[in-house]
Amino acid sequence: MTDFPVTVFHNPACGTSRNVLEMVRASGHEPEVVEYLKAGWSAEQLRALFAEAGLTPRAAMRTKGALAGELGLLEDGVDDDAILAAMVEHPVLVERPIVRTPKGAALCRPSEKVFDLLDGAPGSFTKEDGEIVHPRG
Repeated sequence: MTDFPVTVFHNPACGTSRNVLEMVRASGHEPEVVEYLKAGWSAEQLRALFAEAGLTPRAAMRTKGALAGELGLLEDGVDDDAILAAMVEHPVLVERPIVRTPKGAALCRPSEKVFDLLDGAPGSFTKEDGEIVHPRG
């Protein structure tokens, strides 16, 4: 559906990200896939994406794994500019997956949040781990 563009900011090593990508496809969309670990980010791009998704840099930061802690980003008082600069330098610090459609943008954790952003959704979807999920509503 080219009249309903979908962009998935994707990390293929992440199961949640892989599930979201397949949920989008099961809904009849072939998304633009941005492998952000390869493509990287600019601070302006992240600011715009986070604003659209209603996220702060801290809320969009991946805290699983040691890097955020090693860089001191989990401490109180670390400002948004410092977190954004770290995300630009270390793209893995951005939590995934983030999806953008004409309905808006969101951090799709849990993965079924993606259904709210799509035009049409499957009746149900079976995740990689066998869990069956349904669109809300």
